[in-house]
Parts: sequence; C-alpha cells; structure tokens
Amino acid sequence: MGAASGEARAAVDPTAQLREAAALGQAARVRELLDQGVPPDGRDAQGNTALLRATQGNHVEAARVLIEAGADVNAQNGMQDSAYLLAGAQGNREILELTLRHGADLQSTNRYGGTALIPACERGHVEVVRTLLQAGAKPDHVNRLGWTGLLEAIILGDGGPRHQAIVAMLIGAGADVNLADREGVTPLRHARQKGQAEIVAQLERAGAR
Repeated sequence: MGAASGEARAAVDPTAQLREAAALGQAARVRELLDQGVPPDGRDAQGNTALLRATQGNHVEAARVLIEAGADVNAQNGMQDSAYLLAGAQGNREILELTLRHGADLQSTNRYGGTALIPACERGHVEVVRTLLQAGAKPDHVNRLGWTGLLEAIILGDGGPRHQAIVAMLIGAGADVNLADREGVTPLRHARQKGQAEIVAQLERAGAR
C-alpha cells in the first residue's frame, strides 16, 4: 500500500514529472512543465534535481531548457554530484559548457574532495580538461586521496594518447610537475613505475624530478 501510494503521489507531483521528463531527455515536456510554473530545482529522495537527472543521461537539450529557465547548476545531490561536477566527470562537454556559462562554481568539490578537473583527467576526457583549464580551473587542486589531476592522469590513466594530451595540457597550464602524493611519490616516479615512457619524457622536459 505504501509503495502504491508513493507512486500515486509521484504521478501527481509536478516536480517528479519534471525530473522524469528530464531523465528521459524529453526537452519539449520539460519546457511545457516549466511553462506551467513547475519549479526547476525540486529534489527527489536522493537529492537529484531535474537538471541532475538530465545530466546523468547526457540529455543536452533537456539540460539546456532547464539551465535557461534558471536551474541551479551547482545544486548537489546526496552523492555530492552537481550538474557541473557530473558533466565534467562523465565527459559531457556540451552540458559542461552550459553550466560554465551559467555560474558553475569552479572551486566546488565532489565526494572525494576533487574539482571537476580531477576525474576528467583520470578518465581521459581531453576536451573537457581543455575546457575546464580555459575556464580557470586550478591544475594543482589536491583531493582527499592526496592526488592532483596530474597524479590521477598518471596513476589511473593508461599512458596512451589521451592521457599524454592531458598531461601536456596540465603542464601548459602551469601544473606543478613535482607535487607528490601523500607518500612523497612524484608524478615522474609514478610514470616510470607504470612504464609510461612518453609521459616520462613530457615530465622530464618540464623539469620534473
């Protein structure tokens, strides 16, 4: 009975309808509900807004409609994801750019204490890293693991062309190539240990020790 009544409430709750439409990428339905006066930032039990649901599915047009209607790009759910942080981590560049044009907080952090830049570096999202650095993201932010974007690109990356390009961009943006992890292991030592020859060469050219 409780579950059924919960479903019934969801069926008539306009903010739940908005989140569902956003999750399905139904941009026209999202616009219709917003035009009816449904507030854009209503949350579900996990703290997700409609914009977060759209971002989770990389539904660009639904996200655009919500953002242009004033949805909060920095609203974080129970997992501390915001549309801005999630778009960066997932490599959703179009949604990321929308959030940056509408007040994304570059200093906001995820549940690991990392900015959007760090998971983008780890996951090899080259264009997202470029976009974030151009927007002014700080390359030397350290997360709760004691890692920067450069360290994550090396430690968790595959040393291939995408991570090589990211390392080059971080160096170009002024990243401290000698900023070590909590155990005192530098990016250069990590790259050598992982056999990432091209990244080793990049770091050495940048004065890494």
